[in-house]
Amino acid sequence: MTSDAPESTGGKRFAAFSHAAFLRYWTARFFTTFAVQIVAVAVGWQVYDLTRDPMDLGIIGLVQFLPLLLLVLVTGTVADRYGRRLVMGAATGLELACAGAILFFSMRGLESPLPIFVALVGMGIARAFYGPASQSLVVNLVPEHDFANAVAWNSSAWQVASIVGPVAGGLLYGIGPNVAYAVAAAMLAASLVLITQIPKPPARGKVKKVTFSSLFDGLRFIRKEKVVLGAISLDLFAVLLGGAVALLPVFARDILHLGPWGLGMLRAAPGIGAIVMAAYLAASPITDRAGRILLLFVGLFGLFTVIFGLSTIAWLSIVALALVGAADMVSVYVRETLLQLWTPDEVRGRVNAVNMVFLGASNELGEFRAGFMAAFIGVVPAVVFGGVGAVGVAVAWAFLFPQLRDARYLHRRG
Repeated sequence: MTSDAPESTGGKRFAAFSHAAFLRYWTARFFTTFAVQIVAVAVGWQVYDLTRDPMDLGIIGLVQFLPLLLLVLVTGTVADRYGRRLVMGAATGLELACAGAILFFSMRGLESPLPIFVALVGMGIARAFYGPASQSLVVNLVPEHDFANAVAWNSSAWQVASIVGPVAGGLLYGIGPNVAYAVAAAMLAASLVLITQIPKPPARGKVKKVTFSSLFDGLRFIRKEKVVLGAISLDLFAVLLGGAVALLPVFARDILHLGPWGLGMLRAAPGIGAIVMAAYLAASPITDRAGRILLLFVGLFGLFTVIFGLSTIAWLSIVALALVGAADMVSVYVRETLLQLWTPDEVRGRVNAVNMVFLGASNELGEFRAGFMAAFIGVVPAVVFGGVGAVGVAVAWAFLFPQLRDARYLHRRG
């Protein structure tokens, strides 16, 4: 690894897209994420419309997180042992089947959210395999000097879809939930076709035999590398406490008095802020003081979450969420670059599987935390408490992980 940020990354804003394999990968990931965002908005609105219970919104996150946790030792090993492109395609196919199942349940008429929860378990299983394989594949599609640029644009695939997807989901749901689910299924089908067109990446060398001990290599590596451990655990606890996405249907309906389209705008706002930040980072990557920048922006993530929780004005809420997304994008950029460039390729899938559990815990389990707290102490206190907690985590991690705080470069030195 080089000790400094690669020169070509800062000078070529679209360097990663000069590689055809990455372009097809990026487009496929965009379509997948777009479809998932449509499903998320439609499912959240439909379930809350059906039960009016914020606890059910938390359950949506929980049933998608549990497969990540239960399959963590399997999914990473599969990504390391088998073709990552093949695993990515199979997972997308399963997501397509689950989206089709939700469409079928919706067309038949829903009296209970249980069928949707079952289908979401399947989507959680698909995501458990998709994440490690897709994240590990990126580094095999571009040369190392373009990798930081690829990370910024790879994150932007999710963020761009997060801008348009929720708005589209709200508009499509306004036409009818069946329309929303049908469009999502069509986009997953398009993603699957694109994945099959990604050229086979170069051989990764001899794959070691899978043993019971090797299943834990990802955990051992993360425990050893304190900078990596600090970065992903920081995100885990900050988003676990500060995440408010699950409660957006409640804010849209009961606090800000918006309809499905307004919910789409709320869901899109973090993506708007994040894509602006991603474009900036692609042109001006972080080359020094990475650890301190990470901690600062995690603290800002919590602060903007508090502002959103206290707001009763639609435009202010949208702006606050956009700033939440921008701050979170910095965390994503630093964490993902550190994780991929500090990790040997032979264990990258297993390390990414562990990272996916951390991400799932922060997002889906965070949604369950938000829904659970909202059911007992109210929606606004739950969000404000979480934002304050995220600020506290940033401060605590500055002392608990001095290696992360003092880390200057995104590339391993030496």
